[in-house]
Amino acid sequence: MLNPLFGFNARIPRLQFFLASVVLGLAMGVFVVAYGIHAIRGAPHAQPIDVAMSWPMLIAIALFLYATFTLQSMRFRDIGWDPVLVIPVWIAILVVDHIVAAKFPGLSISKAHSHTAVGALVNLGLYLALAFWPSGEFSEPPQSNDSSRLPPPSPDRGPASTARLRSATGAGGGFGRRTS
Repeated sequence: MLNPLFGFNARIPRLQFFLASVVLGLAMGVFVVAYGIHAIRGAPHAQPIDVAMSWPMLIAIALFLYATFTLQSMRFRDIGWDPVLVIPVWIAILVVDHIVAAKFPGLSISKAHSHTAVGALVNLGLYLALAFWPSGEFSEPPQSNDSSRLPPPSPDRGPASTARLRSATGAGGGFGRRTS
């Protein structure tokens, strides 16, 4: 279900991930400051929450989150981990951490933070893995054409059955690990 979201099958090495993250962070910062200045000048009595909850800002947040998850999934794939599993588990850990910190304020890092030390260590560990974990070694998948995956035709199968079998097994589609 999440494979279409994080299934780009691209890989990004450590340095390119770091540089792309810096550029994305700068772009986010420039947009937020520029839009905030524009919104405050347009409506001097506007509250910061009004600016943050405006449609352009919400769309920008969604686009920047998508770009961040895409970069992280490419890096996780380069490490050799499956981003379809790692990213939802990471999000689930952070949500559970937030709930635990809200229900038990004594476990939170401080009164200003709504996360526990365990969640902060998990988050730090995953960011350090993204930044410093070496690229995984991927072997070349065996090259095969689509007809080699099909069973040999039997005499009782007509052309319609063979076509249906081909469409059921897929045309290869190029989904899988990228090797170049």
